[in-house]
Amino acid sequence: MRFLPQTDAEIADMLTTIGVPSIDDLIAHVPAPLRARATIKLAPGMTEAQVAAEMQSLAARNRGATDFRSFLGAGYYRHYVPAAVRAIVARSEFATSYTPYQPEASQGTLQAIFEFQTLITQLTGLEVANASMYDGASAAAEAVLMAHRILPRRNVVALSRGLWPDYRLAVRTYLSALSHLEIEEIPFDPNVGTIAIDSLRAVAGDRLLCTLVGYPNMFGIVEPLGAVSEIAHQAGGLSISATAEPLALGLLKAPGEIGADIAVGEGQSFGLPPQFGGPGVGFFAGRLAHVRQMPGRLVGETRDREGRRAFCLTLATREQHIRRERATSNICTNHSLCALAVTVYLSLMGARGLRELAEHNVEIAHYAADRLASAGIKRRFSGPFFNEFVVDLGDVPSALQAAERNGVLAGLPLGPDYPELDGTIVICATEMNQPADIDLLCEALSKGV
Repeated sequence: MRFLPQTDAEIADMLTTIGVPSIDDLIAHVPAPLRARATIKLAPGMTEAQVAAEMQSLAARNRGATDFRSFLGAGYYRHYVPAAVRAIVARSEFATSYTPYQPEASQGTLQAIFEFQTLITQLTGLEVANASMYDGASAAAEAVLMAHRILPRRNVVALSRGLWPDYRLAVRTYLSALSHLEIEEIPFDPNVGTIAIDSLRAVAGDRLLCTLVGYPNMFGIVEPLGAVSEIAHQAGGLSISATAEPLALGLLKAPGEIGADIAVGEGQSFGLPPQFGGPGVGFFAGRLAHVRQMPGRLVGETRDREGRRAFCLTLATREQHIRRERATSNICTNHSLCALAVTVYLSLMGARGLRELAEHNVEIAHYAADRLASAGIKRRFSGPFFNEFVVDLGDVPSALQAAERNGVLAGLPLGPDYPELDGTIVICATEMNQPADIDLLCEALSKGV
């Protein structure tokens, strides 16, 4: 860490600026016992090397993520990142680049974005994709706004309760300024874990704007996207799918092939580690007929005056580029470095490699579910799942604490976001988990149940 010293006078000036009398007053909200324990007692006259060694000794008392067997998922996933991905995104011409405000002079950046868009269309089975989404949650909210632009006279949004909590919250936040839109949260089948089809049919009238379901959903269950899309279309609405674990698209039918009009999601699994929950990279794909209602930017391929292959900013629908009243979104920051990581990852894997990795994830997750079942820890839902599943534990805090003491991060408790699922956790297993890790998971959870 860089050493940034401040003099007493500089500290006093900063405290005066923010209106706080002293450092102690600044941190007074921290409980006194914690403040007392946080004091680092160093002997006077220590050298810099001695101080560094003491700090390293203190840090070594903490347990880092690599010290645990992790089975966390629920929206961000642990996958192996090939060294080539890290090497390419670290190159200065990419790592220091930003949104191409003079796009035709940024051919390398534009080509990278174009390739990302192409890969997303292949994954989603749709005709066109953009490259300017922040993450999966904001992409889902932007998709609902796009549906509203396409069908402005409709006002009912059928939102699956099986969607990730942050996705549902983002949609509600985005739509909070549009009082004429109504959100109908559709429950999930308590036995299967998929959206309750009968409840969806009940709201699919002539005011239905769109449906929005996870594919797979928060519980790892593969939603019947084809049936949901058919219901939406019969009512005259649009179908939107959201995918937080895009590796599943290497095995499942593409959303566009089974009726989705807009497919969005989170690309973090492709070359980005789950570093403290971000950054992510949202993806967004739709049908060519709706391209002018898409948010963000769209890079296209063309030819220059000499007939050479060239790239250009084909569509930019932010108010910065066109009249404010015609803008489709104010989204601007292009996560091009994250999109580049996704592009490199998918290029390395190829279609066959991606499918094989997806199959391995299914196998290891089902092996984990079977091993837990044999230990008396049963799945909550019977629906088909990809690489994560929900189990009943009863006393979740005790079980998770027991697992952590045994070096296992067993999963995410669902009770805080789903009171009806109190006593359950969602467990994720990927290629990063070995059979020995799953044996340890079973042993650790069995002690706490």
